[in-house]
Amino acid sequence: MTASTSSVAAVMSGPAGRRGWRARLTAWRVPLSILALCLLPWLLPSQALAVNVLIYGLVAVGYNLLFGYTGLLSFGHAAFFGTGAYATGIAIGQFGVPWYAAIALGILAGGALAFVIGLLSIRTRGIYFSMVTLALSQLVYYTALQASSWTGGENGLRGFTVAKLDLFGWTIDFLDPLKKYYVLMVFAVAALWLVSRILNSPFGAVLEAIRENETRARACGYDVERSKLISFTLSGLICALAGTLSALHLAIVPLDILHYHTSGMIVMMTLLGGAGSFFGPFIGALAFLLMEDVVSLWTSHWQIVVGGVFILFVLFLPKGIWGTALSWRAGR
Repeated sequence: MTASTSSVAAVMSGPAGRRGWRARLTAWRVPLSILALCLLPWLLPSQALAVNVLIYGLVAVGYNLLFGYTGLLSFGHAAFFGTGAYATGIAIGQFGVPWYAAIALGILAGGALAFVIGLLSIRTRGIYFSMVTLALSQLVYYTALQASSWTGGENGLRGFTVAKLDLFGWTIDFLDPLKKYYVLMVFAVAALWLVSRILNSPFGAVLEAIRENETRARACGYDVERSKLISFTLSGLICALAGTLSALHLAIVPLDILHYHTSGMIVMMTLLGGAGSFFGPFIGALAFLLMEDVVSLWTSHWQIVVGGVFILFVLFLPKGIWGTALSWRAGR
């Protein structure tokens, strides 16, 4: 190896080379995510598991926009996930709305709820913010429980099934797990593209500034409260989209989708994959659901095992699976 070749290698392995690698990964993160999602049904034990990873990964993507990039810890995102699912199911089952219009209604309903809860919660900080979101989310849960004529109460919402999709003259068998997966993947990819555009925009830089130092961001002249509200609403819209896809997938909406247990699961998936990393939420959803499937075969107390793994990650791998992998690659 000549001296000039050695110099080039040293530069590429140094900080500038690592920054170049990061920049290339950022530029290609959406196409690479699409490729990974396309391969997912062929790599997992079942296509049904792949659909669940897609849906819960999308919920975690929405939550990651608020927690990972804005730095706001919410314990109430099950409200938006469930509202999207309920609005879609009610629109199809009780009003005969076409599936695509029902998805739009579910997204709008979840986004409107996120806007209202955001208005009430962003005035608080830290643990108070988390507790307010939890309390308001539980209010939505008990409202759905009492409105049994619309939601089915404890039995959940049933009576709607989308067996086929008519789209531009094509009829798609929505009961086929593989076809269902790729139809739902189109919506997930659209959400990933939107998140990528947000993060690449000046507004995305404002969100990260708020996460790093809210006081300094406010001193620089940014409207911190307004930015938080927009982030909260966008996060709710993406979670509501995931809820609409869940309703179409299951053809039922269980009441537990609104429970704080679901909110906690979303937080765990995001942290397992890596908060603040683009594809981390899908990795976290995959890890969580795989552990649930495998451990539940051994014991009905699988939550204890998954909880123990989560504690280990928080203590020793705080950046999560994907975040740690990226850090390890950047440090080489």
